[in-house]
Amino acid sequence: WLGALRFDNLALRSLPVDASEEGGPRTVPGACFARVRPTPLQNPRLVAMSLPALALLGLEVPAADPAAAEAEAALFFSGNRLLAGAEPAAHCYCGHQFGSFAGQLGDGAAMYLGEVLGPRGERWEIQLKGAGITPFSRQADGRKVLRSSIREFLCSEAMFHLGIPTTRAGTCVTSDSKVVRDVFYDGNPKNERCTVVLRIASTFIRFGSFEIFKPPDEYTGRKGPSVNRNDIRIQMLDYVISTFYPEIQEAYSDNTVQRNAAFFKEITKRTARLVAEWQCVGFCHGVLNTDNMSIVGLTIDYGPFGFMDRYDPEHVCNGSDNTGRYAYNKQPEICKWNLGKLAEALVPELPLEISQVILEEEYDAEFEKHYLQKMRKKLGLIQLELEEDSKLVSELLETMHLTAGDFTNIFYLLSSFSVDIDPSKFEDFLEELTSQCASVEELKVVFKPQMDPRQLSMMLMLAQSNPQLFALIGTKANINKELERIEQFSKLQQLTADDLLSRNKRHWKEWLEKYR
Repeated sequence: WLGALRFDNLALRSLPVDASEEGGPRTVPGACFARVRPTPLQNPRLVAMSLPALALLGLEVPAADPAAAEAEAALFFSGNRLLAGAEPAAHCYCGHQFGSFAGQLGDGAAMYLGEVLGPRGERWEIQLKGAGITPFSRQADGRKVLRSSIREFLCSEAMFHLGIPTTRAGTCVTSDSKVVRDVFYDGNPKNERCTVVLRIASTFIRFGSFEIFKPPDEYTGRKGPSVNRNDIRIQMLDYVISTFYPEIQEAYSDNTVQRNAAFFKEITKRTARLVAEWQCVGFCHGVLNTDNMSIVGLTIDYGPFGFMDRYDPEHVCNGSDNTGRYAYNKQPEICKWNLGKLAEALVPELPLEISQVILEEEYDAEFEKHYLQKMRKKLGLIQLELEEDSKLVSELLETMHLTAGDFTNIFYLLSSFSVDIDPSKFEDFLEELTSQCASVEELKVVFKPQMDPRQLSMMLMLAQSNPQLFALIGTKANINKELERIEQFSKLQQLTADDLLSRNKRHWKEWLEKYR
């Protein structure tokens, strides 16, 4: 049944491919792709497949023999055998990771298989994630494990069905091949099953794909592998705009600077709308580096992502994000920063004085507009749009924060709130709402001080006596956060469950009256 896939690998025809056959990690200059071969797995077998995602490729599981179809999917989507027309390659890109330029990164575990023409003529790039070593694997083994692959598979499809632009997942195939991983980063490594996800998107090109031309960075000293190759930057812009933004290519075919400006404006707006969608469902990406930002405005690269439960604007879902750079409330500004880095990477084909104006004029306005539109829908405010809707949304989030409410469940409950609810039912509704707020015991865990008191007092003294040394080992924000924790924790010692309940009911009653 997989023989029905029709390949047409436009990216490899349009962009430079590295000619070297050399295996193993290396620098790849002057190319956007390097040819690779998937490393076979022992006894691959299907864990799950998404029929709606596979239908994009024109695939339908044959009803006559589903077991044989699953075995075929496991064989080809593990990388153990190649489909006719597939040309496996790894994509070269760079990136700013946690704010610093990291030099060459690239597909260290993912492999482009080719582009498949769908039933309506649309083009889909298909990728195997976890298929083995590529020139970009650095010190890693090019493998992914079952738990991370299941997370990526589920979230890709969940995000799509939430109406949020995303890459898709077609299959998840595991095996008897094992790799060693430290699951909880606590020094207890375990053997885990190698697993491969089939990813589907119009393209996996990223902001970082345009950073391969970056000269040595003034802070890290690292540079892209293709410095001074503006000819390739032009090729990439021509390919990306003509393939994924054809209406812009058509409108500005005789003026490349205007065309490039229109492209930058469109990706700015798409990115702003994408982050607004994330904020409205409490989604935290976790690693918003420039190499994890899609050039067509999709959610891409599901790693340490998470959905927020208890509403906390400073929620961090990535255990290695010690400074909270990618916290939930920082996502909009970080994506804007990343667009600034894309703007730098497009020079000289799009001068900064043009792109910076576009970014300032378009991003915040588009984010605010889309965010409010989406929040109005979530709250059912669709007949009438009022000036104070924005304030109502802010006050809702403030109430959620004050009462430590569950973000998703409270929105879900509000969908059943009736304007003409009678008083007894109103009390029942308040009970339900407050049952979604954190208990005293849960709050004690949240606000438990994290520093040794002696360490804290030493840091406070250091901040006063030697600010330069303090700046090297701590931040004002972290110290203030710890002081806030101590204050909240001591207040909680005196708070009873009944006090908390009546306080939460009071906050929610006030907001519900305004909402009604």
